[in-house]
Amino acid sequence: MFDALTQKFNTVFKTLSGRGRITEANVSDAMNDVRKALLEADVNYNVVKQFCKDVQAAALGAEVVKSLHPGQVMVKIVHDELVKLMGPVDTKIYFVSPGPTVIMLAGLQGSGKTTTAGKLANYLVSNGKRPMMVADDLQRPAAIDQLIILGQQLNIPVYSEESKDAVKVAINGVKAAKAAGHDVVIIDTAGRLHIDEEMMAEVANVAKAVGPHQIYLVCDSMTGQDAVNSAKEFNTRLELDGVILTKLDGDARGGAAISVKAVTGKPIKFIGVGEKLDKIEEFHPDRMAGRILGMGDIVTLVERAQKEVDVEEAKKMQDKLSKGSFGFDDFLKQMSTVRKMGGMADMLKMIPGLGGQMQGMNIDDAEFNRIEAIVHSMTLDERRDPDLIDNSRRRRIAKGSGVDVQEVAGLVKNFERSRQMMKVLSSGGMGGFKSLLSGKMDMFSAMNSGKKMKQRSHRKQVVKRRGKIKRR
Repeated sequence: MFDALTQKFNTVFKTLSGRGRITEANVSDAMNDVRKALLEADVNYNVVKQFCKDVQAAALGAEVVKSLHPGQVMVKIVHDELVKLMGPVDTKIYFVSPGPTVIMLAGLQGSGKTTTAGKLANYLVSNGKRPMMVADDLQRPAAIDQLIILGQQLNIPVYSEESKDAVKVAINGVKAAKAAGHDVVIIDTAGRLHIDEEMMAEVANVAKAVGPHQIYLVCDSMTGQDAVNSAKEFNTRLELDGVILTKLDGDARGGAAISVKAVTGKPIKFIGVGEKLDKIEEFHPDRMAGRILGMGDIVTLVERAQKEVDVEEAKKMQDKLSKGSFGFDDFLKQMSTVRKMGGMADMLKMIPGLGGQMQGMNIDDAEFNRIEAIVHSMTLDERRDPDLIDNSRRRRIAKGSGVDVQEVAGLVKNFERSRQMMKVLSSGGMGGFKSLLSGKMDMFSAMNSGKKMKQRSHRKQVVKRRGKIKRR
C-alpha cells in the first residue's frame, strides 16, 4: 500500500538532503512536490492545501532553520503532521454493561460490509467477547447466505429470518442475542450502489429502532475520494462513531486513509489488510504515517509475529539452524508463517531502515507455489540433505514438479543463502540482515535465477542454429 506515494515522498526528502539548510525557497519547492504527490494519491484538495500550509509553517520555524540535516528534519515534520491529520488514536470499542453492546455497520454496496462484519466478530472473539451477527442486508441477493457461511467458518452464531422489514429483523436480532447471553451484536445493514434517499431512510430507521451504541461506516479505500464523500454524507444522517477502511492492502494511492478523518471528523477505527477473516487491524495514525513515509512499522510487525509464531516451534527451528540441520521442510514452514504475516515484501517494508534497500529487489510471494511444488517432488532424504541432489535427481524433481531443471538447480543452489538469511532472522541480528539485503541475497532469487539460466540457454541454442555464434 502507498507504494507510489512513499516513493515520491522519498524523492522529495532526498532532494532536500543535498541542501545545506532549510530555506523558504527550498521548502516551497518541496511543498509543491508534496502537494502533487498527495493530489495524485487522491487526497482531498482542501486537506492537501491545509496540510502543506501546516508543514511549511513548521519547517520555517527557528529551530529547523539551524538544522544541518534538512532532509531528516522534513521527514520528522511531515510525519508529525500526517499523524495529526489522521489521528488521534481511537481504536477503543465502548462496551456497555449490562450488554449486549450493539454495533451497526453501514456503507455502500461493494464496500465489504458483510466480510467486515465477520472480521470484526472474529476480532472480538480474540478479545474475549461473545458476539452474534445479524443478517440485516435484505437488499443484496445472497447477502444473508454469505453472512451465515462466514458465521459457520468462525463458529459465531448469525441471526436471520425470512422478512423484508429491516427494522423488524434488527430488533429481533438484538432480542435473540440478549436471550442467548451474547455481549455484542453486529448488525450488517443493506447498502446501495450509490447514496440515495431510500437507502439513508432505511439505515436511519434501523438505527432509531435499535439504538446502536456504535455506528461504523465501512468504506472501500480503493474508491479514494468517493469513499470520503460517502462518509461525509452518512455522517450527516447517522452521526457515525468511526470508520472502517477496507481493501487497504490493495490501495496504491491511500487518499481515503489520509482524508477521511479530516473531512468527517470521525476516527478510523480499523483497517482491512487482506481477504482472510483475520486480516483486520486497529488503526494507528503514527504507524500508518511511518508506512507512508517508508519508515517502517515495527510495532505492527511484532504484533503479527506474536499471533502467527509458535514459541516452541520457533525454538526448535533455532536449534536446527544452530546445528545446521535446517531442511527444505523447515524452510516451507517458515515461509508459510511469513505468508500469514502478510508476505515477505510487506514484512520487510515494516522494518525501519530497510525501505530504501528494497528498491530493485525481486521478492515475489507468488513463487512460493512453484517452490512448494519442487520441494514436494523431493524425497524425505533430499529435503533433509540437499547435497544429495545430483543431476539425475534434479531431472526427476523437475519432471515431478512441472518445472525446468535449471529452476530446480537454482533453488538448490540458493538454499544455503536462504538458510543463512533465516539464521540471521532467528538470531535477531538486524545488522547482518541489512548486509544480506544490500548484497541482494534474496531467497526468492532461486526461481528467477533458474528462469534466467533457461532463457540464456535458449538464446544460445538459437544463435548456434543460425550459425551466428562467434568465438571469443
